[in-house]
Amino acid sequence: MKKHIRILAVVLTLQVVLIAVVFWPQPAASGEGSGLLLGEIEASNIVSLIIQDMDGNHLDLQRTTGKWALPEAGDYPCQEDRVPEMLEKLITLTADRLITRTEGSHKRLQVASDDFQRRIELETADGQNRVLYLGSSPTYGATHIRLEGQDETYLTNDLSVWDANATATSWIDTNYLSVPQEDITSVTLRNANGEWTFEKDDEANWLLVGLAQDETLNTTAVDSLVRQASSVTMLQPLGKDSVTAYGLDQPLALVTLKTGIETVTLQVGAADPDDSSHVIKSSESPYYVSISEYNANNLVDKARDDFLTLPPTPTAEPGDESGGS
Repeated sequence: MKKHIRILAVVLTLQVVLIAVVFWPQPAASGEGSGLLLGEIEASNIVSLIIQDMDGNHLDLQRTTGKWALPEAGDYPCQEDRVPEMLEKLITLTADRLITRTEGSHKRLQVASDDFQRRIELETADGQNRVLYLGSSPTYGATHIRLEGQDETYLTNDLSVWDANATATSWIDTNYLSVPQEDITSVTLRNANGEWTFEKDDEANWLLVGLAQDETLNTTAVDSLVRQASSVTMLQPLGKDSVTAYGLDQPLALVTLKTGIETVTLQVGAADPDDSSHVIKSSESPYYVSISEYNANNLVDKARDDFLTLPPTPTAEPGDESGGS
């Protein structure tokens, strides 16, 4: 029995050593994948990036007239430094920490063509394409990477899946509309429940046009309306083209903001049947974008009573019971 245990222990030890030899990060052999993973390529020569993730998200980034934009959203501009920072990380990736040379390991490391964390396809100005797979993270800050067409998989600390998000909001400024609240002198909201105009008096206090003598304005509710209508954060840009499905021919809500020098309008359109987000269009932007259901409903569902401080509900006196005998 003891002999069998010793044999099993030896076998187990050999297996551990074999695994360590095969999968422990090691420098690539001279002449075999050493140097830059993508080869000699300049960031200024890259004109397109297509990023996919394991959830089916797909993002197309293209260099347009020298600047990076989203072609599927009417060339909505990316943040100025966001893509160049990503390109710098890509072109400086090195092939000096070899993990495995076997194709059979690709799925396990999530760098297979049909099983990956990120798939990044880049195109250069001369029409050359390279595809890079980002895979699992064995330790904090480390990521498995593989270049399409090669079986070798490497480890890097210079690029993570979070650097290559496949959603538009990771690459753009999501602030869609910003009007200084202190400059706004009048705001009008119109929806299916009615239309209300609020104006500032000489002391910058809000007044409701048509407020009855026995009514009290809830200025906190007005401040909330002004704050939301003057500062709009998008979920994603949709493009410059008007689409019938957006429902802006008959918007669910229309907000008009006036300052001393300009008038800004904001239209809220139909809800998306898939995620309940709403289309919105500002007169200050050529782009249609989507906003969250919560933010849209704060404009679409408002009623007059929402802007009033209602009197407290009378409480019944002790012994006062309704009903007849």
